Amino acid sequence: MRTQESTIDNVVVGAVVGAVERRVHRLCREYADRLPFHGWHHVNFVRTKAAGFARHNGADAAVVEVAALVHDVNYLVLRNSPAAAGRSLRREILVECGVPARIARWIDEIVDEAEMATRGRDISLEAQALSDADTLFKALPVTPVVLAHRYLRENGLSLRELADKIVGEQCDVHDEGYYFYNPEAAATYSRWATANLQLWRCIKEAVDDPTVAELLDAVAS
Repeated sequence: MRTQESTIDNVVVGAVVGAVERRVHRLCREYADRLPFHGWHHVNFVRTKAAGFARHNGADAAVVEVAALVHDVNYLVLRNSPAAAGRSLRREILVECGVPARIARWIDEIVDEAEMATRGRDISLEAQALSDADTLFKALPVTPVVLAHRYLRENGLSLRELADKIVGEQCDVHDEGYYFYNPEAAATYSRWATANLQLWRCIKEAVDDPTVAELLDAVAS
């Protein structure tokens, strides 16, 4: 449920969002070699979609947009880490860019609340908007084709480990009916999500086949 009533001052909201955007964009450029998956292409996609979902569901769009800009800075702190690992860096960026400390704490809570591995059915409207945008990036039909190998490289995972992670974190949420919170997003993108998760279930099964495992070892060598 929604837990906050006041937001970033409307007079300075554009300047604050712009400052956070520039700071995160600069970090993404500077550390591009460490963020082949969670780089600016991911951040900007999630930011754009999250703002749209926020306007649709009545969430605070400015707060959601800023949350989206900083939601994955944990990958700059520690590879293959939860969102909480980026808390100190996230707070530092927000405060430096003029976000009031109280709103910075709220944004940090939204990022934690929206995380796929731990999110529940009844999260705040702001977390729903952020979650739907981040989830959509995962569900895009192009993601496993164009970007999955980048996730493996960025986080030091094997294909088996990534398949286990995706199936373990996402399938129950999908099957329980809140993979997307926004009804229009669910209606538009659920077919993609279902196909994507079925693909990862098949990958999970395939890597247990000794002949497939031998093939993967041969390709990797």
